[in-house]
Amino acid sequence: SCPPMTEITSQLSSALADRYRLERHLGEGGMATVYLAHDLKHDRKVAVKVLKPELSAIIGGERFLNEIKVTANLQHPNILPLYDSGEADTFLYYVMPYIEGETLRDKMDRDKQLGLEETMEIAKALSSALDYAHEQGIVHRDIKPENILMQRGQPLVADFGIALAVSHAGGTRLTETGLSLGTPHYMSPEQATGDRELDARSDVYSLGAMVYEMLAGEPPHVGNSVQAIVAKILTDTPASVTRSRGLVPPNVDAALQRALAKSPADRFSRAGDFSAALTNPAYTLPTTAAVPAAEGAPQGKAQWNRVTMALAGLSLVLIALLVWMATRPEAPRPVSRYSVALPTGEGIVPTRSNRVAIAPDGSRFVYVGVGDGGKSLWVRSRNQLQATPLPGTASGVHPFFSPDGSRVGFLTDGSPIAVKAVSLAGGPPITVVDSGVGLDGAAWGPDGFIYFDGITAGSTIGIMRVRAAGGSPEQATVVDTAHGETDHVWPEALPNGKGLLFSVFRGANLVDADIAVTEIGTGEHTVLVRGVAAQYAASGHLLYVTSDGALLAAPFDQGRMELTGEATALVQDIGIRAFGSIDISLANDGTLLYGTGAQATDPDEIVWVTRDGVAEVIDPGWVGDFGTVALSPDERQLAVSIVQGNEQHVWVKQLPTGPLTKLTFGGTLNYRPAWSPDGRSVVFVSDRMRNMTLHKKRADGSAQAEPVLEHALPIWDFSESRDGEWLVFRTTPRDLLALSPDGDTLTLVSSEFNERTPKLSPDGRWLAYSSDESGRQEIYVRPFPNTGDAKWQVSTSGGYWPAWSHSGRELFYRTAQREMISVDVVPGPTFAMGERRVLFTGAYRIGPGSYDITSDDQRFVMLRNRGTGQASELIVVENFIEELKERVGN
Repeated sequence: SCPPMTEITSQLSSALADRYRLERHLGEGGMATVYLAHDLKHDRKVAVKVLKPELSAIIGGERFLNEIKVTANLQHPNILPLYDSGEADTFLYYVMPYIEGETLRDKMDRDKQLGLEETMEIAKALSSALDYAHEQGIVHRDIKPENILMQRGQPLVADFGIALAVSHAGGTRLTETGLSLGTPHYMSPEQATGDRELDARSDVYSLGAMVYEMLAGEPPHVGNSVQAIVAKILTDTPASVTRSRGLVPPNVDAALQRALAKSPADRFSRAGDFSAALTNPAYTLPTTAAVPAAEGAPQGKAQWNRVTMALAGLSLVLIALLVWMATRPEAPRPVSRYSVALPTGEGIVPTRSNRVAIAPDGSRFVYVGVGDGGKSLWVRSRNQLQATPLPGTASGVHPFFSPDGSRVGFLTDGSPIAVKAVSLAGGPPITVVDSGVGLDGAAWGPDGFIYFDGITAGSTIGIMRVRAAGGSPEQATVVDTAHGETDHVWPEALPNGKGLLFSVFRGANLVDADIAVTEIGTGEHTVLVRGVAAQYAASGHLLYVTSDGALLAAPFDQGRMELTGEATALVQDIGIRAFGSIDISLANDGTLLYGTGAQATDPDEIVWVTRDGVAEVIDPGWVGDFGTVALSPDERQLAVSIVQGNEQHVWVKQLPTGPLTKLTFGGTLNYRPAWSPDGRSVVFVSDRMRNMTLHKKRADGSAQAEPVLEHALPIWDFSESRDGEWLVFRTTPRDLLALSPDGDTLTLVSSEFNERTPKLSPDGRWLAYSSDESGRQEIYVRPFPNTGDAKWQVSTSGGYWPAWSHSGRELFYRTAQREMISVDVVPGPTFAMGERRVLFTGAYRIGPGSYDITSDDQRFVMLRNRGTGQASELIVVENFIEELKERVGN
């Protein structure tokens, strides 16, 4: 029978009458009273949990509701979702699905001890749920059998994050009133002593205590009072579970001992590691030898002495505990800084977009390193000295983690630019969206959407979003051109799922960039502060980088989406590259990873390299951030694109040590220079007409640039025939086209694959290009212009960026291992290959347009980075959150 409706229940029923109809009282918990209710709007049964009045009075409605929003975004098959929360009259409540079935407590009370296989399955499911939440920075704090609902044999964790929300919202006032968060039998030692700074290892302890009870029939520590249980948690070591269940395997016993260790440092750092140890027959503790009692010792007397000492110690412990809890200050975790060296061959490569991302739990980081297509993603655990390539991420840039840390999203800077995602557990990447994507940022929101830089026909359209599983993109922000905005870039989703941070650009000058925030779904945004890019810190701070490379932080309320205090400068040398890209990432555990200005500005030099690999600097005094190069036909001049700030322009250098003259002035991206056959003009790709088009300008700069070729789609690569009659070019998404002498546009190669870097042979008979039709980029040759008549594969182990020798007797290309390969071309009526050989290998820049060849085919012009910082070092700041609290406040 149901208990009668009390006066409080009647008041609550009236307060919720417009949304929920209370049907009956279900039970009481330490923090809340539970009612079965009918959701009037959605016509379904729900469980309404109402915080105890004394708890509501301490916390206050606004703070509790702000805190609980974070937990509302948890989505996991073993986590009971949060439907609703609110304040009605004086009551704080939250709503969850009503599960018809029993709790794990009901099952354990009925069965006493569970089977080993069933226990392991439950532990595995709960570990998965805990790992997911921990990666979001959420610790449950009240794992117990009463909070585990059994639905058709599957466990569901209820009240996830509620204890955390109560703790954060109530602060120290909970301790002052004597209210406790957590259940004594399952409290970790640090939680039992009142430590508010709990991490994942506290939940691991509670899970270990539940698994122990499922097997042994009782918790690891029992007593006649809360004080007695707490004292045992602090002083006693649990008896081996094999005393109650002799057939429990040794690895299970060892895993439980480690999960229930008194010191958090001795426990598993992740619930998943605990689950893996439970099911790994080979698992043992680092030290398992026990010290046996002396043979023949008087056991009764020894046991009595131990009991007496334990009781005396218990009194002292409880007294000391009360004094300590009342007087102790919060002990901040120490902040430490150090650089991370990346071994040769594993360094970060120069590229547009951000290049580093740290996992939400701080355990590993992903960065852009060398690989197929010149680059790919690498992953390195922070407890390892080596990194490993992430399969399937060729041409990957701008990595970003999913909220649970299990997947990595990234952009591809090939054609087409795409948003992809790959699981760290293995398997091929999926393409989330491959049209309308720009290179200036992407982020994975807690709402299941990926937010990305959007473009259309080469023009910016603001931030777009698409479901991580794929689908149709939708607009997230609108560029306010009426107020001078030209682009929205570098999105960062707020963890509450409500807002989105991004950068507002007003032209090419980063000094004019702002940090803005939008409430998702409104289409409106608010400028917060001047800056290039921003991230949110879980401590309630906005981190942002200014145009001069300073990292600042200011208190920020993500609920109201507004700054609440003054900014403080923290780091002065953050590296800023073209288009405002920076290398910086902050984990939920407070670990900061960034690249410094010195690393980002190590200059390039341009060198001659002979066929046998001997390098000579062309002009020792000439350094810069070089992009692409082209040697004039008479070899007296060099056209080179140079990155400065967020622009790239073409310059002409008089070789070897003559003046350097700027050739292009319009637009923000001018690159891929190529000389006209007569050596009087330079053709280049430019965005000056809001789309990537081909322009030509006299090399001496005496006339204005003129358009050579416009197309409905952006043009990325091109190659002109030696007689100047034919122009071959590549467009988005992936087609190779040609402009004939008659002015007709012909399709040369069009397929579902990525065809790149077309190069016409000197005699105009052959077209070389690269394609990923085999699963990786290889070099192919087709007859020209009748490209459909035949096709030959030239490279055998990956190939990129082909270039013909001036004699037409050789075809050169690069490999991901930075080799320069030469393949002999045998003269004849059809294309035929001779010897293939490696000319040299070296740490020269890789990428389209990164090298050219002298007219005698004996030397190469190549780019080489002078420093080591850019490719080998990152800065890590551990417990950076503590520094934010101390220096910035909140």
